[in-house]
Amino acid sequence: MDATTTLYQQEIERVIQDEINPMVGRHLGKVEYVKFEDGVIYVRLLGTCKGCPLSELTLKEGIEMILKERINGIDRVEAVE
Repeated sequence: MDATTTLYQQEIERVIQDEINPMVGRHLGKVEYVKFEDGVIYVRLLGTCKGCPLSELTLKEGIEMILKERINGIDRVEAVE
């Protein structure tokens, strides 16, 4: 892993921990960072977010929007199992 990827990873994890998890935690959900690759952040949705009918909306209009606003160079966010 190169230094740039490590810096991205640290910043992504900080935003998830400090901003996103408190937001989804209000509904007993949680987001876990998986990896960053070629401008794409991969996350795992946990708790009530996993399997929720609104999880795609939360992912694109909440999680992705926040990460793209806070971190330059993010193209999209994808959920993995």
